[in-house]
Amino acid sequence: MNYRHLYHAGNFTDVFKHIVLVALIQSLLKKDNAFCFIDTHAGIGLYDLFSTEAQKTKEFLLGIEKIAQHANPPELIKAYLACVRTANKSSDTLQFYPGSPAIVDYFLRPQDRMVLTELHEADYLQLKKTFPHDKQIAIHHQDGYQGLKAFLPPKERRGLVLIDPPYEKPDELENLLSILPAAVKRWETGIFALWYPIKERLALERFLTSLKAKLTRPTCVTELSIYAENLPTHLNGSGMIIVNPPWQLDQTLKNNLPWLWEALSPHKQGKIKVELN
Repeated sequence: MNYRHLYHAGNFTDVFKHIVLVALIQSLLKKDNAFCFIDTHAGIGLYDLFSTEAQKTKEFLLGIEKIAQHANPPELIKAYLACVRTANKSSDTLQFYPGSPAIVDYFLRPQDRMVLTELHEADYLQLKKTFPHDKQIAIHHQDGYQGLKAFLPPKERRGLVLIDPPYEKPDELENLLSILPAAVKRWETGIFALWYPIKERLALERFLTSLKAKLTRPTCVTELSIYAENLPTHLNGSGMIIVNPPWQLDQTLKNNLPWLWEALSPHKQGKIKVELN
């Protein structure tokens, strides 16, 4: 598909991905020493849900809009919603949705930093406008996979790499079978989180089995689908494979994802998964 994230910002897969991202960042905040966050497909950083593109699909109505008004979400989801409120300057009107860089920026301490790469020229220029003159944030007009070679390992021993490609290329999963293990080898103490869409389950399971066989570090696979997985061309859900998962991440997700599934699944279809290897 021809993918521009502005059409899909704030949808149910974004909500899931960013809640997991918040859990990972919160784990890094438990120690005072600095961490580095690297985003291979950073996008524009902040998305206007009133834009023509977002209003054309209105995917956010089945995502962030469904959970924004809940009175008592679990603690992890409260922290995520605080990022969203900050992006909207604490207004009750939900106009802006924070992408991964904006969510991490919400938690960034003076000692921490971000490295953002974006290949699409217009998105790169908009990303620069989203974070003007911020010395903690380095923004590069570059292929994200090339960035993994250029920026790993960072000077910090601790940190997180988010790999969140648009999956426009038919061989994206096949290429990741070599890209992710090579990146982990360059920075064995880093956390790596790879997001993937859930469409054709059989092909996805082959990919996950092959990938885990190539990785020598611990992994956690977490998924949330809100539709029955009987249409291989339909976006039924999404997942993340996390290399070097923080201690008790699996329990944190098990404590929060059931609530999220209940809030997002329109017909109580699909499922959640948290699997530690």
